[in-house]
Amino acid sequence: MGATSRQSPTTCRIGFVGTGGVARRHAGVLRSFADVDLVGATDVDPDRAEAFVAQYGGQAVPGTDALIGLGLDALYICVPPFAHGGPESAAVNAGVAAFVEKPLAADAGTAETVAGLLAAGGVTTRVGLHWRCAEPVRRAYDLLKGRRVRLVGGWWLDKVPPVPWWGDRHLSGGPLVEQAVHVLDLMRLLVGEVSEVHAVSAGPAGSDTDAATAALLRFAGGAVGTIATTCVLSGKHRAGVEIVADGLVVGVGEDWLEVGDGVTSRRSSYDPSVARAAADRAFVDAVRNPASPADHTCAPTLPDHTEALNSHRLACALARSAQTGAPEHLR
Repeated sequence: MGATSRQSPTTCRIGFVGTGGVARRHAGVLRSFADVDLVGATDVDPDRAEAFVAQYGGQAVPGTDALIGLGLDALYICVPPFAHGGPESAAVNAGVAAFVEKPLAADAGTAETVAGLLAAGGVTTRVGLHWRCAEPVRRAYDLLKGRRVRLVGGWWLDKVPPVPWWGDRHLSGGPLVEQAVHVLDLMRLLVGEVSEVHAVSAGPAGSDTDAATAALLRFAGGAVGTIATTCVLSGKHRAGVEIVADGLVVGVGEDWLEVGDGVTSRRSSYDPSVARAAADRAFVDAVRNPASPADHTCAPTLPDHTEALNSHRLACALARSAQTGAPEHLR
């Protein structure tokens, strides 16, 4: 295995594996940081990589090894779900930090294997579950602290994303894994671990991806909940969580917060770009200060791969249950 990530670089030299829309979003933020140098990118589509570096800087190269050969401190892994594994292994072998975009893989087994490699290699990691960095999530976390949660509801009601692999659940993981993992991660953050799930599917949406799913969740702390997904709309209708605690209802998503008591409520909106920028800043800071690991025991923070794996396990358990119709018990 490679050495641990480089220590406290003055300028964080970053390369991109994958140069699609999510990579461009990250690059647009990163190039505004004075302590970041975007040195290169690689993509299975060389023309797309060339267009990426023409806009954001650096050099387009043919493959992850050539990219790491440019002398990186960190790798942004912005690949489709089915393509995880190789880039993370290359990061470990080179001893460079890894920002891994969600989901961690299209399935549970690949994510578990990658987690073992990353842990053994000791590299700094963060995962793109950036909702944790959002102001409404921080406010919800503080409001719910110390309160007993009774009921949880979650939704991801959206469209089929415009990428060719998404309709094949073996490539994307399906809506629960590829989309709703953000919602499931919030449930874990704000309520606690889930011990049992039971999901059902409404059938495929013109392919083998579920058109809609609904599931029951039992939380280890005693709360019960539901989550629903669909991909048959023309755009995102709703994505978030509603939590009922004694005397309080808190609804929260990436860019909204609603707080009430059953009689009155107040809803506020937030700029989602703030949380996305905060996630990139958190990763760069972690690369520059690798001795300060992510602390998931206090206020919300961008998760490392080990913590994000728990949300991925939950999403995969729900996806399996939707396929089999049988309940799934989590560790």
